[in-house]
Amino acid sequence: MSLTFPFFSHLLLILLAMSTDRSDDEFPIREATIKDLQLAFKQNKLTSRQLVEFYLGEIHRLNPVLNGVIEVNPDALSQADEADCERSVKAPGSLPGLHGIPILLKDNIATKDKMNTTAGSYALLGSVVPRDAGVVTKLREAGAIILGKASLSEWSNFRSSNAPNGFCARGGQGKNPYVLSADPWGSSSGSAISVAANLVAVSLGTETDGSILSPSSPNSVVGIKPTVGLTSRAGVIPLTPRQDSVGPICRTVADAIYVLDAIAGFDHNDPATSAASKYIPHGGYKQFIKPHGLKGKRLGVVRNPFFNILKGSSLAQVFDHHLQTVRQEGALVIDHLEIANVNSKNSISNDETIAMLAEFKLALNAYLKELVTSPVRSLAEVIAFNNKFSDLEKIKEYGQDLLLSAEATDGIGKTEKAAILNLERFTRDGFEKLMSTNNLDALVTPRSYASTLLAVGGFPGINVPAGYDSEGVPFGICFGGLKGTEPKLIEIAYGFEQSHQN
Repeated sequence: MSLTFPFFSHLLLILLAMSTDRSDDEFPIREATIKDLQLAFKQNKLTSRQLVEFYLGEIHRLNPVLNGVIEVNPDALSQADEADCERSVKAPGSLPGLHGIPILLKDNIATKDKMNTTAGSYALLGSVVPRDAGVVTKLREAGAIILGKASLSEWSNFRSSNAPNGFCARGGQGKNPYVLSADPWGSSSGSAISVAANLVAVSLGTETDGSILSPSSPNSVVGIKPTVGLTSRAGVIPLTPRQDSVGPICRTVADAIYVLDAIAGFDHNDPATSAASKYIPHGGYKQFIKPHGLKGKRLGVVRNPFFNILKGSSLAQVFDHHLQTVRQEGALVIDHLEIANVNSKNSISNDETIAMLAEFKLALNAYLKELVTSPVRSLAEVIAFNNKFSDLEKIKEYGQDLLLSAEATDGIGKTEKAAILNLERFTRDGFEKLMSTNNLDALVTPRSYASTLLAVGGFPGINVPAGYDSEGVPFGICFGGLKGTEPKLIEIAYGFEQSHQN
């Protein structure tokens, strides 16, 4: 999957050739899965310190080109030593699921340690969070090593409508490791870039609308956007609690599920997790990693507009081939379905933006006020900081129109309430009706074309690598479902991944 495709930009190819490979008798870390790493730990072929040292070396070597990582954790090596010590004294099988595994966090996920949490902005550099984010607490309990913070589209792509995907002032312009000139997408660009380039084993991203699914596609990685509330958003710099979700970005479906198992669940600091915790199956999600998960599944295909975008391109044939493959694996593909009002997507996106602008201001101001110390305490102060340090933040180049529009709002008024009602109606009469009427297990779409459909209803989706275009840029296939249907989506995604690899 990662960094093995022949169309790489020459610069990155040269850098890879310069890699300080480990000797033949040492465990090959690059492309290793969580299971591979855990087995190597068990067989004394690898230590967590060696693993962290390898990733720190790769970050030092490749990050100046890729800009996938904003900062590394100065305590990562000491955490690795602690994991190695625990492994030497504890009984086999007694260690938690991600013990000794390094993970990168998107830089909007708070850590109460020596690292910053800034959403890629200098405005929050030096701020101190009151506690670890809920998902970070769970990762630490699972034994994971927090390797560092991944770059992102600044303010989760909600600063400016003119800034390129993957840009933030602190991290610079993130680059797609397959084709450096290609769009890395976002906003969880650094999380996807870093996993694709083997700068880390696994990572966490966040999504409000497409921010996990979108960058996972062109970086050839697996991204899971969970049902809203399945994972805690407490301690995550917010856009809107109505749509925000935290999920894994990894190289394989299985790795993503292991991380999802670690981070899903109730958190008293996020009320949404109380209702969503009912969806978590007894025994977790790893039980749904089944090689023949496609068998008997009902998969819906809506050509207009999701596949029509590909008309006349080579990708259209590729996706038709994929649909044939899932049929051969035992899935029933219900083709040429229609979603009511789907062609009013521009209107829906407008309603989504109206609601998000007001919700962002309220949620961000609440987050900033809770910080122990911070250079800014409100959205208005963020805007003022950007104007004062416009060169640092590249305000002249990209502006901050979305921040300004959000600041101009005044709570949830009639306009915002009407927009939210439109979104709820669109969800009820559109996606939910499509799924229930046709008894579908999942909607299948190319890339992340259905991200808004999933976002406005709080629905889950999984992106799985599906091939490369004529320029060598990867693309994915997305499986989306109703709330709480992660078990079915996992079976489908894993089944597709296995059939695609064979």
